Amino acid sequence: MTTSPPWAERPGRAGGLAKGLVLTLVVAAVLFPIYMVVLTSLSTQEAVSRAGGLVTAPGELSLAAYRQLFAGGVVTRAVLVSLGVTATGTAISLGVTVLAAYGLSRPGSLMHRPLLFLVLLTFLFGPGLIPNYLLVSSLGLVDSYWALILPTAVTAFNLVVMRSFFMGIPGEVTDSARIDGASEFRILRRIVLPMSRGVTAVIGLFYAVGYWNSFFNAVLYLNDNAKWPLQVVLRQYVLQGQSLFVGQSGTGTIPGQALPPGLAVQMAIVVVALVPVLFVYPFVQRHFTKGVIVGAVKG
Repeated sequence: MTTSPPWAERPGRAGGLAKGLVLTLVVAAVLFPIYMVVLTSLSTQEAVSRAGGLVTAPGELSLAAYRQLFAGGVVTRAVLVSLGVTATGTAISLGVTVLAAYGLSRPGSLMHRPLLFLVLLTFLFGPGLIPNYLLVSSLGLVDSYWALILPTAVTAFNLVVMRSFFMGIPGEVTDSARIDGASEFRILRRIVLPMSRGVTAVIGLFYAVGYWNSFFNAVLYLNDNAKWPLQVVLRQYVLQGQSLFVGQSGTGTIPGQALPPGLAVQMAIVVVALVPVLFVYPFVQRHFTKGVIVGAVKG
């Protein structure tokens, strides 16, 4: 008779209640700050002044912060830049990662071991900031959107994770396709990728979130403020207090409306930066859960 470890046993009534309480507290700790940020971005000057900071109780609600945020054009342009860089970068990174992971997962591929050793070596040694900048500068990518994509196009961790998943696919499946005359690209497109939707979706989410939240490369490589992505605009306004609106210096305000409170505008920028990730994640989570279940059944 085998005994299960304590953490694998079914909890009793007290344990179930304790687990539910802990999970409820964790969810509340995650959602309450988001609730305060969203509510503050929708609050008026009176509500913000009455709360003395972040608003916790709903009061007078207004969209003035969002109207003012998108009236100047700076945030709108930054959102479009971030969306373009995220979409292009994710497509390039995911394509290169899939091809490299599939090649490295085939034991008989050309230079399999040396290339895998170079990939694993990047876990221990990084190139450093100055060599990175010199390389980007020598390639003529300074003040270019490609400087936000190419230096971080492939992440070694994502490559190793996808390679491990590809190696878990039964060899009989790919061998039967080769016997039927299928090429490696056809095997990858018709057999391997359909069986790897879960891990592909998760790796794609990792890349997309990385590109969307990245700001250091933009600060380092972009000299033109018009090319700044949303995260840099968020940093300049929220952390450094720089003005985003021409209207704050005398022109460009919305006629007949007063400027919204500065804290509401700051929280509105935070909400705009959070919305894409919160919107995409539930769809990827479904694929991720399915991939975990399939892997558990195969194991």
